[in-house]
Amino acid sequence: MITELAVERVGFTCGSCWHRWSVDYDVQRYRDALDAEWEVFYRDNAAVSSPYTLQGAPPCEHCGRRWVGRLVARRPVPLPGDAEAPRSRVPAEGADRPERHDAPMLHAAGHPQPSSGTRAAQPSTKPSG
Repeated sequence: MITELAVERVGFTCGSCWHRWSVDYDVQRYRDALDAEWEVFYRDNAAVSSPYTLQGAPPCEHCGRRWVGRLVARRPVPLPGDAEAPRSRVPAEGADRPERHDAPMLHAAGHPQPSSGTRAAQPSTKPSG
C-alpha cells in the first residue's frame, strides 16, 4: 500500500570539479505485506536507485564522478481519498484535454540549475607547506 507520494529536489556537488546541479525525483513510499516500509525513486518516469546512495547518484556531466545527493526541497503529493477535495469528472474519450497526451515531458533536470561558476567555500584537503 502506498503511504506517501512526493517530489524531491536532490542537490549534487561534485567533490572533484565542484560542479553543482539538482534533479527532481518522484518518490513513492509504501508498506509491503510484512509491514516493512520501502521507497521507490523515479526520474523522468523510469525507476532508478536512490540518489542518496553512490550507486543511484547521477554522474557529474563535467568529469563523470558520482557524489551522493542531499535533499534540497520536497513537495508531498496528496494521496487520493480526500472526500472534501474539489474534483472534476473526466469527460468522455476525445473531450479530455487531448493536448495533455502530446505535451512535452517535464524532465527531472528541466528546472533552473545552480550556477557552476560559483564554488561554495570548501575546506582544503591539501597539506600546507
